[in-house]
Amino acid sequence: MDDLRFLVVYGLLAGVLFASIRKALHDPKLDSIPTVGSSGFLSSYRDALRFFHHAPELIQRGYDQYPDGIFRIARLFRWEYVVAGPRLIKDIAGAPEHVISFTEGVAESIQTKYTMGRDIAENHYHQQAIRTSLTRNLHACFPDVRDEIICAFDDVLQLQGSEWKSVTVVPSMMAIVARVSNRLFVGLPLCRNKAYLANNVEYTVDVIRSAGRIGLFPPFLRPLIGPFISGHMKSFRTAIKFVGPILEERLKKEEELGPDWPDKPNDLISWLLEIAEGEQRTVNALALRILSTNMAAIHTSSLTFTQALFDLTTHPEYFLPMREEAERVVKEEGWTKAALNNMVKIDSFFRESQRVNNFGPLGMSRKVVAKEGFRFSDGTVLPRGAYLSVAARATHYDDSKYENATTFDGFRFSRERTEHMEHHDPGNNQDIFKHHMISTAVDHLPFGTGKHACPGRFFAATELKAMMAHLVINYDVEAEVKGVRPPDRVFGTRISPNEAGKVRIRKRQ
Repeated sequence: MDDLRFLVVYGLLAGVLFASIRKALHDPKLDSIPTVGSSGFLSSYRDALRFFHHAPELIQRGYDQYPDGIFRIARLFRWEYVVAGPRLIKDIAGAPEHVISFTEGVAESIQTKYTMGRDIAENHYHQQAIRTSLTRNLHACFPDVRDEIICAFDDVLQLQGSEWKSVTVVPSMMAIVARVSNRLFVGLPLCRNKAYLANNVEYTVDVIRSAGRIGLFPPFLRPLIGPFISGHMKSFRTAIKFVGPILEERLKKEEELGPDWPDKPNDLISWLLEIAEGEQRTVNALALRILSTNMAAIHTSSLTFTQALFDLTTHPEYFLPMREEAERVVKEEGWTKAALNNMVKIDSFFRESQRVNNFGPLGMSRKVVAKEGFRFSDGTVLPRGAYLSVAARATHYDDSKYENATTFDGFRFSRERTEHMEHHDPGNNQDIFKHHMISTAVDHLPFGTGKHACPGRFFAATELKAMMAHLVINYDVEAEVKGVRPPDRVFGTRISPNEAGKVRIRKRQ
């Protein structure tokens, strides 16, 4: 702990030095972009420190002043250029990677080189497997997803008789999501191995925690500090012990029998092997991809479900309508991927929960990488090296985009879906899915929008809706304290559900 305090103090002192360099390299052409807070030498650094605990308020202030423009906010070692308004968000969504880089934006947010490894930071081929093979196989794999949800809820919650039990939601949902996801990633029996699952959850938590700590240091110190803060190599060595033998067997069979050998499992390992080339076709390289895919799946889905569960227990009036819908659909169609598409109230509830409960005040982080910079449609030019993002939370809370935007309305989107279908032109299917959970738009940004919209959102939506349908059919839930929602944790650009937050749950009576 003393060493960590020393590193933090040292990082802050180095930050003052870096602020001096920032001042020396000041670009007067950017003075036309308004600043929220101060643009002075030391005062802007003071505002950068305030950003850690007041980021949502600062960005909301900027959005209120410039709802269709660009403003900047001081960060510890740079300026953050925040974009608002549909036209400018479309500019970002449609820009090519070689002009403004999604990869570089994510690398700054989660410090990928140090928290996940250079190979993950520089080669993203596994995203193709998620975007294509995983999505394409959701129907075929759904019985496995359903089976694992049943077993995971039973094993993790461990409910007895008719008694209520207080459950700490975040760790419980991480355990369940890890199991369900790994049923498709590595299959039985490994997806139920407690030590294997614990390693994936610990890695997920470590990536987010380490990224925040490494980000406290100026860029020139991160290569030195990062390896000491991140625990990703420890997690990787543990992962190898579990998935290594499976990967060796798969590689051997493919070498002996070809890529389409009989009874080949339909899982992430097979999907990765279909597209991996050269050095990526090794045990270590494949294990690293599985580990990093776990991080993305566990982090986003478990926190999304947690927020939705807190919303459900805070607004219990939605529970019975969702139960009735799920029971009716299952009775008519059974437990299938297609049946989930007709659970429109559950779908709407998640979409609204995502709208209200952002993972942070900003989204769609990018870095300008083109030599000539990036020109927005309003004429604003950001130079190479500038970091930009979208005022996602403020967009979601804009009354001009959503009626009573600050009020949680769980069936907001199911009503809009019904109204849309009543007036839908059968010859125009372009926007038939615009109110669905998986749909992205410039005013609904949980999954981003445009070229780099989340490739795993189809799997996430399937998994989350199946979990919620299972919950409302088989359990009763209520708030730990009636009418009280556990407060979110806010630090810098991250907003996360309360890790100690609890709900009460019992088997359905």
